[in-house]
Amino acid sequence: MILDTLKNCTKYEMVHPRFKVAFDFLKSADLLSLPPGKTELEGTDVVVNVVEITGKPIELARMETHQQFIDIQIPLGAVETMGWKSADQLESPMGPYNAEKDITFFEDAASNLIKVQPFEFAIFFPEDGHQPGIGEATYKKIIVKLRV
Repeated sequence: MILDTLKNCTKYEMVHPRFKVAFDFLKSADLLSLPPGKTELEGTDVVVNVVEITGKPIELARMETHQQFIDIQIPLGAVETMGWKSADQLESPMGPYNAEKDITFFEDAASNLIKVQPFEFAIFFPEDGHQPGIGEATYKKIIVKLRV
């Protein structure tokens, strides 16, 4: 897991070959003006999802993991709390892995809670269980999916 601001995103371009494509888009786009929906940057290998979400209490936010994609999550309009727990410590799946949606949900509680400020990003790798969407506000959020 990585947490930083968009101002520092170029420091992470060497971590994965697709990060540069994602960060070039995020640096050049007017993020607040992007309409809800999906934009493919490299086919289905790099996809930008712009969503409007309403934060929820921690007990309603679900822990999740992905096997095929890395998430870059960026709240734009409000602080978002995100939970984290190492995927190898998750013990209570809510069902089998959904290959079509590349997701497994878990009942486990986060071992750490992170407050992600607007225009900061959190990167979650397949090794990272994450529990996004904890908060009270309704706001715009960007989720970039990068194939591993």
